Amino acid sequence: MVEALSKRILVFTVPAPCLFINSNQRLNYHAKAKLTKIWRSATEAETRRVMNGPLTTPVRITAKIHKPGNRIWDPNNLAPTTKACVDGMVDAGLITDDSWREVEGPDHRRGAALQDAITFMIEELT
Repeated sequence: MVEALSKRILVFTVPAPCLFINSNQRLNYHAKAKLTKIWRSATEAETRRVMNGPLTTPVRITAKIHKPGNRIWDPNNLAPTTKACVDGMVDAGLITDDSWREVEGPDHRRGAALQDAITFMIEELT
């Protein structure tokens, strides 16, 4: 008899602790490093708060990026922000690594027109 393994899905939102890091910005190294550290730390703290043990990798990550208003913007330009966030998930122990063997994505999507935040959906694939 074969038993089906239950896949886990974790969904949580990280309110923006600072400005988003946009790939179109021309920030100097120190400014970008400061924003990266803030996003990484905020995501680590929120991940530790909501997680119930590590997920089994590989996982698929979807990032819904929330920004107020109806201006047109490209969610993929915020990849530097979500990269910092995924590093925070690794720091928290949710996933072991963020290499291509462990993580599919993140897939960037436009979220609701709310205050600046990112909602992550992390789904086990095995």
